Amino acid sequence: MKVAEAVGRALCAAGIGQVFGVVGSGNFHLTNAMVAAGARFVAARHEGGAATMADAYTRVSGSVAALSVHQGPGLTNAMTGIAEAAKSRTPLVVLAAEVTRPTSNFSVDQEALARAVGAVPMRITSAEGAVAAACDAVRRALHERRTVLLNVPLEVQELDVPEGVLAQAAPPPPRPVVEPEAGQVVRLTQALERASRPVFVAGRGSRSPGARDALQALAERHGALLATSAVARGLFHRNPWSLDVSGGFASPLAAELIAAADLIVGWGCALNMWTMRHGALIGEHATVVQVDDDPSALGAHRAIDLGVTGDVELTARRALEASSGEREGCRTPETQEAIASRVRLRDVPYDDTSTRDRIDPRTLSIALDDILPAERVIGVDSGNFMGYPSTYLSVPDQDGFCFTQAFQSIGLGLATAIGAALARPDRLPVAALGDGGALMGAADLDTVRRLGLPMVVVVYNDEAYGAEVHHFGPAGHPLDTVQFPETDIAAVARGYGFEAVTVRTRADLKAVADWVGGPRSAPLLVDAKVVRDRGAWWLEEAFKGH
Repeated sequence: MKVAEAVGRALCAAGIGQVFGVVGSGNFHLTNAMVAAGARFVAARHEGGAATMADAYTRVSGSVAALSVHQGPGLTNAMTGIAEAAKSRTPLVVLAAEVTRPTSNFSVDQEALARAVGAVPMRITSAEGAVAAACDAVRRALHERRTVLLNVPLEVQELDVPEGVLAQAAPPPPRPVVEPEAGQVVRLTQALERASRPVFVAGRGSRSPGARDALQALAERHGALLATSAVARGLFHRNPWSLDVSGGFASPLAAELIAAADLIVGWGCALNMWTMRHGALIGEHATVVQVDDDPSALGAHRAIDLGVTGDVELTARRALEASSGEREGCRTPETQEAIASRVRLRDVPYDDTSTRDRIDPRTLSIALDDILPAERVIGVDSGNFMGYPSTYLSVPDQDGFCFTQAFQSIGLGLATAIGAALARPDRLPVAALGDGGALMGAADLDTVRRLGLPMVVVVYNDEAYGAEVHHFGPAGHPLDTVQFPETDIAAVARGYGFEAVTVRTRADLKAVADWVGGPRSAPLLVDAKVVRDRGAWWLEEAFKGH
């Protein structure tokens, strides 16, 4: 057996069952070996899309996926998606062929590329160690929560592995659970019992049913309100004390209640500038506590009064055990009534600026929320539009929202929705894109159709890079470089085999309702011509973070 086959089979034996990529000569045998071992391979039309599909699949499924790319340009094409995954600490294995001759056209320092974006570089160097190295790549991805680049040189792929070596391949043990120190749990419990207005903000490290249940129980004991970062949106969806998202996407009521807290506890949450609005959501006298199983994350983005190193679920359960009787905290009848009536942005009155030719993105989003089935999984691209689907479209739980925004790249939204859709085939996939990101990632409209995904692609089309228009326009700067002629994106989608509708008014959305009520035999693209009169409410805050 050749190294190429052994590595592919070992990765599958170590637990990888889903692979995305674009196959060329260098990764042909590696990818085919994984398919032969039982993995499902999804061919994307661009390596950048494949990388983000793998990232999104891993986030939503909770299992490590793989990305397979050709040496050199195959890897460089994928680098934006790999950077997003690495910055998000997505456990992902990137399987890349590699040339070692510097005279090759494909020659590039692949190890340096990995390090540059925060991924972990590894290399298969011998036939004897190939299987062990492949299994170690999966272990590191899982246990260290890292994106791992596994380079496989072409000349090593052709070597014969020792007989019986594949028997060594096995899944890694479960990731160790970090037990919090008893003294830190005591200090956390004391902070909770002193607080009269506690708020919990749950992040990526809380995205599991067990952590959700533990946090809800602890919040009930201490009368805490519940919020999430954007990446954990939906975690507390059905809880009557949920404020939905904290930060730039928060509703006015949510922001008011979070800012009034005398104790904020971040659970597996960075409490970064986005989630805390550059600190504006932290009251002057509020105590700030952060719980994370990675000690390097504690206080990384802001000063904290207490850091607890421990698994979120386990820490919450230990704190619950140490807590005394129930406290009212924030959970007053007045607060409950306000949350029920005003915590959703769609319930906040607004002036509809729709015209006969263009629809207000708020009106569009509210209507789509009513039309589309509640059991959905949403992937959102980056851009001026992104706050509308991220706040006005509800999601059923933490697996209903996939937010690949750690690198703030446009063009990842469609691939995000594809990966999430494959992880949750029981739900309606929705891709929310701007026109810039939609056209940048348009090649993978073919992937949607080829896979038979019953996806709804919504394009918030203002014929511009709206973030730049609204940031630089008020100062009188020329905008020719960021505005474009009208494009019939619906016609582009029909060319890929989609059903498509152009939406200018609310009445045009009847076609979407008809599609939802029909057989959904082809995916649907909604080319929504949205008003261009103003920047999104979160935009200036976003530019502060550049």
